[in-house]
Amino acid sequence: MSFLLAMNDGQVRLAIILIYLGLLLFLGFFASRLFRGTRDDFLLASHSIGPFLLLMSMFGTTMTAFALVGSSGEAYVKGIGVYGMLASSSGIIHSLCFFVIGIKIYRIGRKHDYSTQIQFFRDRLDSSFIGLMLFPILVGLIIPYLLIGVMAGGGVIAVMTAGAFPDLGLAENGGIPSSYGSLLICAVVLIYVFFGGMRGTAWANAFQTTVFMVLGVVAFVMLASRLGGGATLIQSLENVTQKVDSTKLTRSDMSQTLFFTYMFIPLSVAMFPHLFQHWLTAKSAKSFKAPVILHPVFIMIVWVPCVLIGVWGSSLDLVDVKPNDVLAFLVNDKIGAVMGGLLSAGILAAIMSSLDSQFLCIGSIFTNDIVRHYLGKDRFSDRAQVWIARMFVIAIVAITYVLSLQGYRSVFTMAVWCFSGFAALFPLVFAALYWKRLTVYGAYSGILAMVGSWTYLFWKSDWGANTEFALHPFGKSFPLMPVVAIFMCSLLAMCITSLMTKPPGEETLAKFFDH
Repeated sequence: MSFLLAMNDGQVRLAIILIYLGLLLFLGFFASRLFRGTRDDFLLASHSIGPFLLLMSMFGTTMTAFALVGSSGEAYVKGIGVYGMLASSSGIIHSLCFFVIGIKIYRIGRKHDYSTQIQFFRDRLDSSFIGLMLFPILVGLIIPYLLIGVMAGGGVIAVMTAGAFPDLGLAENGGIPSSYGSLLICAVVLIYVFFGGMRGTAWANAFQTTVFMVLGVVAFVMLASRLGGGATLIQSLENVTQKVDSTKLTRSDMSQTLFFTYMFIPLSVAMFPHLFQHWLTAKSAKSFKAPVILHPVFIMIVWVPCVLIGVWGSSLDLVDVKPNDVLAFLVNDKIGAVMGGLLSAGILAAIMSSLDSQFLCIGSIFTNDIVRHYLGKDRFSDRAQVWIARMFVIAIVAITYVLSLQGYRSVFTMAVWCFSGFAALFPLVFAALYWKRLTVYGAYSGILAMVGSWTYLFWKSDWGANTEFALHPFGKSFPLMPVVAIFMCSLLAMCITSLMTKPPGEETLAKFFDH
């Protein structure tokens, strides 16, 4: 205790963050003691994940920096309508995707011993080339997904450690530079994924999901009390809400067409490679009951506090505070050092609970769909395949870290563009599971249409720098999210080409459809 008393506030928060990261490393080390040394155990935890771990790991991996840092920053700029725009629709659509896509993928995956989604598409479309086509696209979309987590994690550490080392000149605020914070986050996640594999990732996700859900509610209550100053929580909420500009308390200034076309974005979960991998770890189909039922409730528990905190921040005179940093800044400025450190750990928990799954899935895809498929399944031992996966993960983490140093981008905007690409591939996975007439050339066309339209619109948005970019086919009064055009290009190209080309053979269909 005397050691803590000798520290300044920034050092106290840094110490608590380091203790939390140390706990994660210990958890990864403990999980590694149960590692069976096989590729299947490293990548899929030997299909041993039950309902609780599946719920926590699936929820944790979908609640990224986008959900905490991005949502509070966007609500700070645009108001409370951000919650309805994404959180409400996500709760329903995510669960629907788990039920319609996830359970069916699980059953097919167990039947045919799949580890990745590319294996499924390769067999369903009877095409080896589809793997080479999808691999760079999936990795290319995952990298910006990783990027938002790395950037947000570094930003949180930079803000929360302000004043920790004023004499060292590391950063302008006297804390840890965001580049150092990002490097620390990458290293910790990489280590426990490296040693613990999917089992360590699932346990870490369960632990981190619990941490950020509990501490998120605590942050909400404490900030409401500090900002509102009421005798009770209700009074504080009323007081702090009265300070907010009325335009931020409704979605009256938010276009209805923009609001409703955001509903395409949550469809992205159906094509997340890391979520595919989590589905395949389930012990049985019954393990999906808890995620399908409780996922919307968990989203509400996380998103409501974050969005409201961002809205409250809009009533304050926050000079030179970027939207990405609003949540961390308010926690740092309004709450004591010890609680601030704990709440910082909660924010980092949300960020890291998705990074680990993404790191692992990239290694899985490379090992299964490139190395094993094209170089031979029996050419490498299980141990060698585990090390190949680890080395590829290290390479991707290094690329992501270097990209994170290139400059500021809105976490929310970058996430929306990333999710738009995945959402536009939803027709492909849905058709593969439910439409017998889907052909390999239809799949090729849909994928190419998605890549072409996504790249063109991303370029038109100045590579994401234009955070207000939208489409206006019906005039300026009715803007649409770019995902609508990308989704429709993919869907139409896939359907038209499939109907114009030879249908798949009966032998292929018999493997995936019940007669």
